[in-house]
Amino acid sequence: MKLSPILVFFLFVQLSFAQIQGKVDFVQADVLIEPTPSENRINGSVIYQFNVIEAVDSIYLDAIDLDFSSVFLDDTKINYDYNGQKITIKKKMVKGDTHKLKLDYVAKPKQTVYFLGWDDAVRNNEQVWTQGQGKYTSHWLPSFDDMSEKVEFDLDILLKRDYTVIANGNLVKKDTLPDFKGYLWQFDMEKPMSSYLVGFAIGDYNKKTVESSSGVPLELYYEPTDFTKVEPTYRYTKQIFDFLENEIGVAYPWQNYKQVPVQDFLYAGMENTTCTIFSNQYVIDSTAFVDKNYVNVNAHELAHQWFGNLVTETSSEHHWLHEGFATFYAYLAEKDIFGDDYYYWHLLETANALQRFSGDDGGEALRNPNAGSLTFYEKGAWALVMLRDRVGEDAFKKGVQNYLNTYAFKNVTIPNFIEEMEMVSNTDLEDFEQLWLENPDFPYEHVLSFLKEKNSSIKTYFELKNRMAEKPENIEKILKRAWAKIKSDQLKENLVLDHGDKLSVDFLGEIIKSEGLKIRQAVILSQNKISGELQTDIEGLLKDKSYTTLEAALYRLWTDFPQNRSKYLNETDGITGFPNKNIRLLWLTLALVSPEYNPGAKPLYFDELSGYTGSEHHFETRLLAFQYLNNIGGFTDTTLKNLVESCNHHVWHFKKSAREILNDFLQSEGNTARIKSLYPLLSQQEKQYLEKTLGE
Repeated sequence: MKLSPILVFFLFVQLSFAQIQGKVDFVQADVLIEPTPSENRINGSVIYQFNVIEAVDSIYLDAIDLDFSSVFLDDTKINYDYNGQKITIKKKMVKGDTHKLKLDYVAKPKQTVYFLGWDDAVRNNEQVWTQGQGKYTSHWLPSFDDMSEKVEFDLDILLKRDYTVIANGNLVKKDTLPDFKGYLWQFDMEKPMSSYLVGFAIGDYNKKTVESSSGVPLELYYEPTDFTKVEPTYRYTKQIFDFLENEIGVAYPWQNYKQVPVQDFLYAGMENTTCTIFSNQYVIDSTAFVDKNYVNVNAHELAHQWFGNLVTETSSEHHWLHEGFATFYAYLAEKDIFGDDYYYWHLLETANALQRFSGDDGGEALRNPNAGSLTFYEKGAWALVMLRDRVGEDAFKKGVQNYLNTYAFKNVTIPNFIEEMEMVSNTDLEDFEQLWLENPDFPYEHVLSFLKEKNSSIKTYFELKNRMAEKPENIEKILKRAWAKIKSDQLKENLVLDHGDKLSVDFLGEIIKSEGLKIRQAVILSQNKISGELQTDIEGLLKDKSYTTLEAALYRLWTDFPQNRSKYLNETDGITGFPNKNIRLLWLTLALVSPEYNPGAKPLYFDELSGYTGSEHHFETRLLAFQYLNNIGGFTDTTLKNLVESCNHHVWHFKKSAREILNDFLQSEGNTARIKSLYPLLSQQEKQYLEKTLGE
């Protein structure tokens, strides 16, 4: 392809920048920031120390939409060029010199730093937190979008509110500002990291500190109102930490480890160096632990402290070295906690998902830099499962240790890892690379053979599945004959999920009476309608210690036995459920559409359900409330305003769902006029979105 002269020049400039930047090494950053949450603003200053490796006449940093007030090189004010994306300092520098670059600036970040709860009437819910995954720290700190520039970042954070501040490294000092007008929190990192791993969180927090067997402090943060949830939320944290240190075989590379739950986080968690920030939807009680707990996310983000933070990919083509490894070691940690059966059935579940995704030529190679999460995480974990089986556990562990020790605090590629594995195992892994890293298809039959060989309950599952496929009229007879011999709860649960709708009332009743919680749960999840003969048994599930079971049983009983609706609602009144309030929101909706149930209280029920659409609530709660109100035709002007506001939310999948609900609402006659009547109450951004949506 022939390139235009302008494009050739542009590429030359970009390549020149890349080459020039490689001639200096940034080693230390002293950062001072002062967040002003009421204005979504950060006043910042950073002093970089860098070494000149080769003679150079300019340097640059990534800086997205920052307002620079001054720039100093070695204490001398210096001119600079800034295009809204990069700041460039033109100055001839000699090989071997060391310089200091100081930048003063103001940031009003549109992403990466999130200010929540500062404009509502709820006390002590205010938070500030970061999410810099990839290359987004440059939205609030002049830094390096290129992950190969590793720097020791020390953060000082000035806050004029008495909230807790958590950031990378050790808290070395907390000073009170003059006239008690705030506090200065000072954090020290001891080792370098890529700038996307710089992070902080601010909020109303207490903490519990435990110590790993190797003496590393583990700081477990929580909001004061969640003190009863600390144990189930952080259950097994010390065991996970100790397991990973032992299994990986390389000591935890940082000075401490912190975990902080925040509101409306974009993902499950983020592995900022020494400081994981995660969604407060994992702050749970012991009942929720059965169905939705923090164990996997906890282990995944901790594993990143080695895989991603200690050794860091050079580019997204090598993203397997981050997400595949963290997912794999999280699965091993769950195996250590919950047992072999749990581990292999989880692998089967991910294999089935990958097989569905890979069908119709939809698969992705692990070396595809544009691959999605399912590929990098789950297929990546599977690649490591099969590699360990291929080279043997001892060689695998030794290869990982060599890899981490050789490239500690450096950047890596997939060939770096494969080379270490080939050396310790004395094995040519070219065929492994072709099958697992370069092949877009998922080798489903290959992994099924592996699972059947490793796990007897999975082998039995497929034997029974084949037998039932041959004689579908004998499904119950085949299961009954095998049932008493089955020792695996995972196997029983999956058999009921697959075939529960084809089993007799008597057999299902026996299962509910005699089997464990997850198998009983499988019964209710498998039923499209409950027969009268099974009613009493299903009613018993309302007592189970599982919010998933309770939600399914309440809805199914309320639907199939309308004469008993008041009984079921009375029995479940006051139960909240998961952090997203799944049971309470269902209960309110069912109470509202049950004409005979507490008619005088319906305005209170409606106000409570509508109230959950407000921005002070988590987006998962809000989404459920919007969906229920949409289903019952219950939108008021206030909830519609909250819906429009949600259409510009920072969490993209919530924003997408809110827009879909709004578009559905607008399909009905008269609703466009209702939305237009809200214009005086909306922000400029919200008005612009509506005008675009309405085609005006």
